[in-house]
Amino acid sequence: MKKYFQFEELGTNYRKEFMAGLTTFLAMAYILFVNADLLSATGMDQGAVFTATAIAAAVGSLFMGIIAKYPIALAPGMGLNAFFAFTVVIGYGIPWETALAGVLASGLIFIVLTLSGIREKIINAIPANLKKAVGAGIGLFIAFVGLQSAGIVVGDEATLVVLGDLTSPTVLLAVFGLVTSVILLTFGVKAGIFYGMILTTLAGIIFGLTELNGIVGSVPSVAPTFGQAFLHFGDIFTLEMLVVILTFLFVDFFDTAGTLVAVASQAGLVKDNKLPRAGKALFADSAATVVGATVGTSTTTSYVESTAGVGVGGRSGFTAVVTAGFFLLALFFSPLLSVVTSEVTAPALIIVGVLMASALKDIEWDQFETAVPAFLTIIMMPLTYSIATGIALGFIFYPITMVIKGRAKEIHPIMYGLFIVFVLYFVFLN
Repeated sequence: MKKYFQFEELGTNYRKEFMAGLTTFLAMAYILFVNADLLSATGMDQGAVFTATAIAAAVGSLFMGIIAKYPIALAPGMGLNAFFAFTVVIGYGIPWETALAGVLASGLIFIVLTLSGIREKIINAIPANLKKAVGAGIGLFIAFVGLQSAGIVVGDEATLVVLGDLTSPTVLLAVFGLVTSVILLTFGVKAGIFYGMILTTLAGIIFGLTELNGIVGSVPSVAPTFGQAFLHFGDIFTLEMLVVILTFLFVDFFDTAGTLVAVASQAGLVKDNKLPRAGKALFADSAATVVGATVGTSTTTSYVESTAGVGVGGRSGFTAVVTAGFFLLALFFSPLLSVVTSEVTAPALIIVGVLMASALKDIEWDQFETAVPAFLTIIMMPLTYSIATGIALGFIFYPITMVIKGRAKEIHPIMYGLFIVFVLYFVFLN
C-alpha cells in the first residue's frame, strides 16, 4: 500500500496521512447536516439525504484517493445544493426526482467530456472574469439563503427584505453560531465551521430550543431517494431542464478545476505548471456525481477544505481514503439530525458564502465590457434567487459588450453558442 500511494516519494507515512484525513473530514463534516437540511426543504426524506450525502462523500473520496491518488475529498457541493432545492425544485416547480435526473445527466456528460478531452476546451472558452463571477455570485446566493434560514433577513412587502427579529431565541441562536464560527476561523481553527455547529447545537439543547433524542443510531434508509434519478430520466428533455443541467455542469467544472489546482499546489504536486493525473481526478469527480445522484443527493464535487488536511501533512491519496472512512462512520450519527436545525446550519452557509465571495478581488473591474457581464452574473443570483439566471445573463451580456467594444475576435465560438441557448431560455420560458 505504501508503494501504491508513493509514501516514500512524497515523504509521508501512515500517521501523517491518517491525521490529514481526519482533519479534512472535520473541516467538511458540516455538509452532512447542511445538505440534509437544505434538500429536505424540497420534500426529500431528510434521513435518506443524510445517508446519500455520506455515501456520495465516501465513494467520491475513495475514487479520488485510489484512482487519482490525490489528497482531495469530495462531497455534495455547497451552492449547487441550494440551487437544486430553492431554484430548481421550489422556484421552478420541478419535482425533486426530475432534478436528481438532471444531476445524473450532468455527471454522465461530465464523464464523456472528460474522457474525450472536450472538457478542457469548454473551460478555456469561458473567460476568467465570468468564471470568477460565477463563484462569487454563488457565494452571495448561499449567504443570502443562510441569512434567511437564520431569520436574520426576512421578507417584507414594501422593501422585499428587512432585518429579522433579533430578540427571537432561534435567531439569537443562529447569531451565536455565526459569531462563534467566525471567532474560531479568525483564530485559524481548520474545522471552525464544524466546531461552531457543535457549540451552537449544545447551546440550543441547554436553552431548550432543541431536544436531543440520541447520538448513535441505525443508518437511515436510502430507499426513498435511491434510483429516482433513473426512473425520471425521461423527464429531463425540456429547455428548462437543459439550462438546469448546463448550470450543474458549469459550476461543477469551475469548482473542480479550481479546487484541484489549489489543493495540488499547496501539496507541491503540480509539476511544470501541469497537474499530473488531471484526467483521472476529473473522472473521479464526475463519477462521484453519478453515484450521488443515484443514491439521492445533488452534485458531488471536490472540496477546497481538503487544504486543511494538506496543511497538516497529507500528500497522497491515502488521505482521501481515510476521509472516506470517517464519512462511512458518520452514517451511524443520524440521530443528531433532530438537533442540528436550520439555525445551526445557517452560519455555515453564510461563512462559506464569505469564502466564495473572495473571488471578487480577481475580477477586472476597470474593463467595463467585462465588468458588466461579471456584475450581472454576481448580483442577479441572489436577487432572482437563481444561480442559473445569473449565469444566463452574464453569458448573454458578455458577447454583446465585447462586440460593441470591438473585441469580437476574442470571443470563443462556444460562447456564441451559449448566448443563443440562454436567449432562447428567456424567450420561451419567460
